[in-house]
Amino acid sequence: MNIVSIYIGYIIDLIIGDPYSFPHPVRYIGKLIKVTENKIRNIAKTDKGLKIGGFVLWTITVGLTYLVTYMIVKLFSFIPGGYIIANSVLIYTTLATKCLKDEAIKIYNVLKTGDIEKSRTQLSYIVGRDTTDLDEGEIIRATVETVAENTVDGIIAPMFYAFIGGAPLAMAYKAINTLDSTVGYKNEKYKDLGFASAKIDDVANYIPARIAVLLMSIGSLLLGYDYKKASQIAVRDRKNHKSPNCAYPEGAVAGALGVQLGGTNIYFGQAVYKPTIGDKIREIEIEDIVKTNKIMYATSLTSMVIFTALFILI
Repeated sequence: MNIVSIYIGYIIDLIIGDPYSFPHPVRYIGKLIKVTENKIRNIAKTDKGLKIGGFVLWTITVGLTYLVTYMIVKLFSFIPGGYIIANSVLIYTTLATKCLKDEAIKIYNVLKTGDIEKSRTQLSYIVGRDTTDLDEGEIIRATVETVAENTVDGIIAPMFYAFIGGAPLAMAYKAINTLDSTVGYKNEKYKDLGFASAKIDDVANYIPARIAVLLMSIGSLLLGYDYKKASQIAVRDRKNHKSPNCAYPEGAVAGALGVQLGGTNIYFGQAVYKPTIGDKIREIEIEDIVKTNKIMYATSLTSMVIFTALFILI
């Protein structure tokens, strides 16, 4: 039944994506994080207390997310066909293929008009870096990097966990990922409270990020891109990122397209140097946003096929 639900959820995501009016579970997870964070900060007054509080925040958020999802699926299972419906809809909410494509295309369309200011603003909605002074090439690079990185966070990883444990485990992963994007920063405010969330997100993405190299290389092959370079660069430059996981998907895209990613970015007013990923065989250009979207879609399809085969075999 899980496998049917995953396919239905995947198809729903491809068709409707993430409408702004839809009551997405991640919004409620975000509210839970904020409420719990405030309560912890009212109690914990030392660095050590905040670090312990960070583990409490993680346990409450992920635990409740898993439990609520499990109970919803369980309750719907008493209705004929209810299990598949609940599981499918919940799994759909963990996937972000169309949403990622739509957000990237918005930036692409604005760039095509030549409006750099509006492009910077549009980009700021999907990245954590400062977009104020970015030029066209940097905006394109940031968009490509974001789509590449989120091919793991928004597609491969939730799909991977859905095949293992259905909607509850996929949603628990989404909670882990949301915690990282909410409190997992290494700045003064979150270096202690967000410690657990950042580290556990690295663990949760460890396997998905590495199998992404194979999946994205196959996707690149299907599209006629340089699939050999995709895998070579992903492996060669795997350590060229502050995250132990992000360089894998970024390297795969950089290799497939023959461009260079990475470099210095501004986060919360501070310059963060990142080594480069890939070889600058050519300058990055606006059409690389569209090409990265194509790699993401091809990868999502490849993931479904390979995960299905493994599911049946195991």
